[in-house]
Formats: sequence, C-alpha cells, structure tokens
Amino acid sequence: MFYGIIVRMFHFDDKRHRLPHIHVEYQGEVAVIDIETAEKLAGEIPSKKLRLVQAWIEIHRDELMADWKLATEGKETFKIKPLD
Repeated sequence: MFYGIIVRMFHFDDKRHRLPHIHVEYQGEVAVIDIETAEKLAGEIPSKKLRLVQAWIEIHRDELMADWKLATEGKETFKIKPLD
C-alpha cells in the first residue's frame, strides 16, 4: 500500500486476464494493471493514482514478475517496497 493505493496479487489468478497483472484499489475504485506494460486492463482508478502505480511498476517490474510466477504456482509472494 502507498499513497492510499492498495496493491494485491492473487494466487492462481491467471485465467481471466491471462497476462501478469496486479489489482489496485483506491477509495473503493478497483483496476487491474498489466505488469509488463503497466497498462490498465480493466476497471477504473483516478488517473493521478494510476500514474503512481505505473511508476511503481516500472521500478519494481522484475520483483513483480517473480511474485507473479510464485502466485500462479500457489506459492507465497514477497512484499515489495512501496513508492516513497
């Protein structure tokens, strides 16, 4: 979580979107963001918050991809440092 944005990755969550992705929530709004491109796949969050998430993905893409692999295998993921 950073700047009020909650970031989640779910186990075995590779069926609906098929691409490596994260779920982000801000003040009740939810979006799904592609890890590889940082593009929004579904949902809505304010554009300023989306840009923060996209910057965070750029910084932590390798860690996110490693966590994605673990999550799709049903294994425990590692916490990733929030955006400062």
